[in-house]
Amino acid sequence: MGSELEDPVRRQRMVFERDGNVLRADVWTRPGGDVPAHFHPSQRERFKVVSGSVEFQVGGRRLQAEAGDEVVADPGVRHAFKNNGRVDALVKVEVEPALDLQGFLEEAAALARAGKYTQRGIPRGIRAAAELADLMERYSHVTVMAFPPLFVQRRVLPLLARAARRRS
Repeated sequence: MGSELEDPVRRQRMVFERDGNVLRADVWTRPGGDVPAHFHPSQRERFKVVSGSVEFQVGGRRLQAEAGDEVVADPGVRHAFKNNGRVDALVKVEVEPALDLQGFLEEAAALARAGKYTQRGIPRGIRAAAELADLMERYSHVTVMAFPPLFVQRRVLPLLARAARRRS
């Protein structure tokens, strides 16, 4: 068994395992839990629903996935998912190349546990906004969030990220 983390904002528990250049994760998502819209510039992400009911959005398409269904998001394709069922869902995720996606998820979950942002991704204050901007900027080669819009990310995030680094 690999390393485990809890994300109370996303309503998920994840267990990671690294196999060379592949990151695998078992993701248990409670009803209403989600992964917000994002894309990976150079990684392919595969999802296999083991149990429960999960709605995916991949490249503008909505896909309802049940146990046994698989969904793939190619590099650069915007995707998201939500457990829209009444019971926990288990999704096996495989990301290749792994890069440092696990580090991004661990840091995002730590900010979630610290109460820094809402489920809609809204920071709880200016300091939280600066910390989230720093996270998003440092991991932009791995994950790019769909919110805020890219033009805002390119102009505002570097300024907020510098402010966060000065405070540390």
